[in-house]
Amino acid sequence: MKNVLKSFFDSFLRSRRMLHHFERWQTLLGSKPVGVASAAMPADIAKALAAASHTDAGELLSRLDSSPQGLGETHAQALRKRLGSNEVRHEQPLPWWTHLWQCYRNPFNLLLTVLALTSYVTEDMKATLVIGSMVVLSTVLRFLQESRSNKAAERLKAMVSNTATVMRPAPDAAGALRVEVPMRDLVPGDVIALSAGDMIPADCRLLGAKDLFISQSALTGEAMPVEKFSIDRGGPGAGVLERENLLFMGTNVISGTATALIVHTGDRTFFGALAQRVTAADSGTSAFQAGINRVSWVLIRFMLVMAPLVLVINGVAKGDWWEAALFALSIAVGLTPEMLPMIVTATLAKGAVVMSRQKVIVKRLEAIHNFGAMDVLCTDKTGTLTQDRIVLERHTNAWGEVSDHVLQLAYLNSFHQTGLKNLLDKAVLSHAEMQPETQLQTAWRKIDEVPFDFSRRRMSVVVENGGSEHLLICKGALEEILSVCTFVERGTEVLALDAELLARIHRVASELNAQGLRVVAVASQALKAEARKPAYGVADESGLTLLGYVAFLDPPKESTAPALRALADHGVAVKVLTGDNELVTRKVCGDVGIDAGHIVLGREIEDLRDDELRALVERHQVFAKLTPAHKERIVHALHANGHVVGFMGDGINDAPALRAADIGISVDGAVDVAKESADIILLEKSLMVLEQGVVEGRRTFANMLKYIKLTASSNFGNVFSVLVASAFLPFLPMLPLHLLVQNLLYDVSQIAIPFDNVDPEFLRKPQSWNPADLGRFMVFFGPLSSVFDILTYAVMWFAFSANTVANQTLFQSGWFIEGLLSQTLIVHLIRTRKIPFLQSRAAWPLLAMGAAIVVAGIWLPMGRLAHYFRLQALPLAYFPWLAAMLAGYAALTQTVKGWYARRYGWQ
Repeated sequence: MKNVLKSFFDSFLRSRRMLHHFERWQTLLGSKPVGVASAAMPADIAKALAAASHTDAGELLSRLDSSPQGLGETHAQALRKRLGSNEVRHEQPLPWWTHLWQCYRNPFNLLLTVLALTSYVTEDMKATLVIGSMVVLSTVLRFLQESRSNKAAERLKAMVSNTATVMRPAPDAAGALRVEVPMRDLVPGDVIALSAGDMIPADCRLLGAKDLFISQSALTGEAMPVEKFSIDRGGPGAGVLERENLLFMGTNVISGTATALIVHTGDRTFFGALAQRVTAADSGTSAFQAGINRVSWVLIRFMLVMAPLVLVINGVAKGDWWEAALFALSIAVGLTPEMLPMIVTATLAKGAVVMSRQKVIVKRLEAIHNFGAMDVLCTDKTGTLTQDRIVLERHTNAWGEVSDHVLQLAYLNSFHQTGLKNLLDKAVLSHAEMQPETQLQTAWRKIDEVPFDFSRRRMSVVVENGGSEHLLICKGALEEILSVCTFVERGTEVLALDAELLARIHRVASELNAQGLRVVAVASQALKAEARKPAYGVADESGLTLLGYVAFLDPPKESTAPALRALADHGVAVKVLTGDNELVTRKVCGDVGIDAGHIVLGREIEDLRDDELRALVERHQVFAKLTPAHKERIVHALHANGHVVGFMGDGINDAPALRAADIGISVDGAVDVAKESADIILLEKSLMVLEQGVVEGRRTFANMLKYIKLTASSNFGNVFSVLVASAFLPFLPMLPLHLLVQNLLYDVSQIAIPFDNVDPEFLRKPQSWNPADLGRFMVFFGPLSSVFDILTYAVMWFAFSANTVANQTLFQSGWFIEGLLSQTLIVHLIRTRKIPFLQSRAAWPLLAMGAAIVVAGIWLPMGRLAHYFRLQALPLAYFPWLAAMLAGYAALTQTVKGWYARRYGWQ
């Protein structure tokens, strides 16, 4: 039984078809890098990729009926129709019959099926029909809810789908156009352009590359990015993943630019082939899965104790071991929350749809739990605290004097770079003062570029204007630019940098920073004819002349301060993690009401041990001058301290922290790798939108938790009552058929729980799984119903003389109604800390469903079908007793609830 239940929860979690995370497969492969073992790749795919690697680029383009300008749109559509979409089989929707089978195929349904077959063999057709109805209800409801959930997930996925930049031949046959195409529409033969932050959408052969570094950690486990080239320099014995001119689906561009030819898509990629081999394997356990598992073990242990105990007591007392076994099995079924898959699916799907209306797109439904449990949010400064509308405020020389020359060179740098143009570049390009932009871009021709990366924190372009000299223009963070400068320009003078000039430069930059301006330095070097070359690299960024600064303003959002207060009111602490300097960060934090205190800089974190960092992150709220590795370490440290950590970011440098966080949050305009790493996508980059999502996440979790607590406590009470009755009664207190019908009716009444209201008090603090609280809750509230069950036994035994085997049907009918109505009542009693119906009222679907079950429960013994269910009509004198029992039960539960909430809290 233990393995059956564990298998159920595992299969349930696996059956959820969430949006895919590429790093999942690294977990599945274990610690051994894929590239080391070529056997992990099917031989035909490995052979085809190896052939693509050493085949001449022109010949490979010809084989795929393509060209350097890419495929024509008509040809691409024909290939797409013939080959299908660029999706691995794991991501494609299941046929309805396969989905229906998976909904049926959980151990609880199999257990009920065995019980139904047993009843059929023993010619108990009534039990067979009831148990069969339970199986059909559970399967069909789950199928319908999951179908709706999957359709909703696909609609949400379409709202934030990633695209690739594809080359298409220009209409005039001169050159190529760049168009954005959804990744799923790519086909072999497409030529794509890549830059920093892009996901690799398929298996590709490089046609051209410039300082291209790729993160292959999702496939190989290698932490460091690898450099790729258009020509493979490796030997013939190199593994396919070691080929320097091949790119693989699921990896991403760290820095540099490239053009590449798509060779394989979908299931024919290395990633697709791997997915087919490991789809059956499970991924790492999320906080949601861990919570479900911990709760399931509480129920499993309880069942393993109670079911055998009921079997032994009834077998010894009644002497009919077969009947005792059926009764014990019915008890086991009653203790299992077989509607849990449907309830969880419906609750999460409803939450995701509601959150989408609030501009929050949920990529993984499981993430809703973490969203509600989040108690620390780490966020960048730009676009979150600020308006994300960066404007170029000043352009000055190194002395702070206005300089159009600095602006012109910054413009050339931003205009000619082919990598990821960030908000600063866009601000330069759109600056209103730059009127002669046409003359600039036509007067200067680009020769080469040295792309940006997060270790150098600068980028360079090399241009010429028809003369014999090349001009290298470098733009980036001040400290990194100064590290490669030996001169500084002032007017017509070029001065050697010394300590005095450096101090003055830092003083001017600090004054700009203190005004909330972000400073980017601009430097250059004229390369004489003898120093000219066709390609340039990082080594050429030396001996530069500092020209001055471009300074940007990103004003704080008016909504930021109220949003921060709202998050604080809901128990979420906000920590600012930024790569910007401390002066700008302090100014922005002060403007939005954050007490920055001591701002921790990245260099302070470098040498700290993990335990020292764990203490540091608890004391401070603002961290500046951080690298991607610093952000990731801070998130890990907070998680190790027991926090549920959210991280909000949209850049390439945020991807490691997004993966490390319990809940990764990005925005629709983020780079591909950030969106792929995130669990939640915001259509509007706002903390206020985020706060609304947190509240909805808690509401969703609250309704899931209600079902588990209600079912566990009411079933505990019923089993406790059965044990007492079995020890003293000469007959079964309720037949297996009665238990199953009661369980079926109760399950139907719970269908409306996902639509229930949640008290505002529950939404004010983070919520998470607490198995210890569930066990304690069962022990305290389960026996309360048993008190009144035992009183019902006494009333039926003494007041109505149902004290012989001949009158057992009357006894069983009385307890059937009281047990079902008390179960229905407890839903309203413990769904809230307040007084039910008066201070807190359930949503109308739950009220209506409860009323329908009460009517059905009373009608069964009193109606024409009573004999069919082996029940009988009760005398009218029974119902005043019933009303008194239910009133007493409500009063006692309300009293205990108040004491319990004061002692242990109310989750």
